Amino acid sequence: MSALLRVDGGSAITYAPIGDDDAVPENGAVLVSFARWERDRAQLDARKAPLAIQLPNTADIATIDPAVLKADLIVLQFPSFGDGRGYSQARLLRDARGYKGELRATGAAVVRDQLLGMVRCGIDSFELRADQSPESCMEALKDFSIAYQPPADDLPQIRSLRRRSMST
Repeated sequence: MSALLRVDGGSAITYAPIGDDDAVPENGAVLVSFARWERDRAQLDARKAPLAIQLPNTADIATIDPAVLKADLIVLQFPSFGDGRGYSQARLLRDARGYKGELRATGAAVVRDQLLGMVRCGIDSFELRADQSPESCMEALKDFSIAYQPPADDLPQIRSLRRRSMST
């Protein structure tokens, strides 16, 4: 059984996965595929319960319907270590599209040593594999206190620290 982990330490909402041909319950948090959302958008939008949409990692964030950004949760897929499209999707959702909801990473490549990089791209929750310790994964988020890249989080950049020390 997998565990859900939120970066802020809070409790993650469990969304019931609904298949593309399954009936959608009137109540309760549900997770639907992007294809299902596109097909049944009016019905899903009419619900008064939390909605999560799982995007394929092939989705073009630049051209995606802005209504997707109203979802309470967007789930991004990280199927393998060689496939970094989920990182790009997260940054584009946060920076270019202004998504304010929860971004959750899922897949085989959601492992301890990748979590901090995912957080820096704007992801704030994870579906961990059954063999991963949530406590150890939370500790991974403290492995580094500064970074080289511009952030989607609040970790200071080395470049800004270097400028600050040179001006004093």
